[in-house]
Amino acid sequence: MKIIIIGAGPGGYETAVEAAKRGIEVVLVAGGPLGGTCLNEGCIPTKTFCHYAELIEGMSRAEALGITAAPAFDFAKVAERKDAVVVQLREGIGQLLKNKLITVVEGKASLKGAQTVVVDGVEYSGDKIIIATGSVSASLSIPGADLPGVITSKEILELTDVPKRLIVIGGGVIGLEFASIFKSFGSDVTVLEYAPTILPRFDTDLAKRLKLALGKRGIKIETAAQVTGIAKAGGGLAVSYVAKTGEASVEGDLVLMAVGRRPNLESLNIADLGIEFTRRGIVVDENLQTNVPGIYAIGDIVGGMMLAHAATFHGLRALNHICGVSDSIDFGIIPAAVFTMPEAACVGMTEDEAKAAGIAVKCLKSQFRANGKAVSMDDTEGFCKIVVREEDGALLGCHLFGPHSADIIQEVAALLTRHATLSDLQSIIHAHPTLGEVIQSAAHI
Repeated sequence: MKIIIIGAGPGGYETAVEAAKRGIEVVLVAGGPLGGTCLNEGCIPTKTFCHYAELIEGMSRAEALGITAAPAFDFAKVAERKDAVVVQLREGIGQLLKNKLITVVEGKASLKGAQTVVVDGVEYSGDKIIIATGSVSASLSIPGADLPGVITSKEILELTDVPKRLIVIGGGVIGLEFASIFKSFGSDVTVLEYAPTILPRFDTDLAKRLKLALGKRGIKIETAAQVTGIAKAGGGLAVSYVAKTGEASVEGDLVLMAVGRRPNLESLNIADLGIEFTRRGIVVDENLQTNVPGIYAIGDIVGGMMLAHAATFHGLRALNHICGVSDSIDFGIIPAAVFTMPEAACVGMTEDEAKAAGIAVKCLKSQFRANGKAVSMDDTEGFCKIVVREEDGALLGCHLFGPHSADIIQEVAALLTRHATLSDLQSIIHAHPTLGEVIQSAAHI
């Protein structure tokens, strides 16, 4: 059997490696650098910046803890290490793909048929095709959106200097992470979010607390703000918007357009093949198969939760279906994290989602300020909120806001996949003192 995979991001290359392990021949078409958006202009370089921002914030509190320090910040060296991290991991992927069953082809692919792909005029045939071309940054259709100085999450990672004033359009995950990072780096940051709250898809309690925490750090956040245009203003840019109190504007040196991402459907020729798609992405069934038998689509290209780990497991499900193997992957349980300071993370249902579905729930909360490890770290901002079904105590979701939330959330993700109850969680012994005890504390409220 031969599979053609279009796209070399996490979904594409990890599926290729797994397929080769199963003895399947793979043609992997890389339309860009190995690792895709996540590695080259997303998750990894951003988290490298996050690490430096965390160090800066820690040093800013050092004197109060009895440590005298005078840190010097060299953004050029930070950017240099960010690039080195990307190169190191990209080379690692290259080593993984050095398999006699995997052929990597560089170039843009288009579909010619249900079993044929064309790359730069050369045809490749396979028994199955998996589309994994990811997503690209979305933009608002407003006057001035194409002005110099209006950048995306890709360009902000390529900056050589820290802007004095940064305006972020969009209070979702991407926008808030960069707002948090560049505030630590020294920028004066303003965030404009169209929705009534930041992180519209997250738990409302979490979003409110995170907004307050970011505000305490000096990040100005305007919600219910409809951006209407961008114009040149002196040596910078002015962003006009309609707020709750009327029309307003804010000036900055750079404007980050962080209003989400859209599926990368360019050049695929899917319409001519009759593959069903919408503005949200390619339509697939529970096995990630399109309406054209033998053609699958995984990751950001299908919309939904545009996360690297979701793409990886999409690929595994598609491969399992191709191989006739069943699995227990539950795509309703995908943890998500926001690497602001403090971090936020969630998995499963929110309280509002449960109530909208007619499920009677109770919510259990604990605070990081009562956690011994958090107190010893002088990092006590945040809470844990567990959503439990009243009828039988089934765990439905968990929402964390505080230090290392992205790491801690995985415990509840594991429990949710095994349909655990509150009683099951209460019986688990947690090491002390650890930040993870915040989950245990909530469970025993």
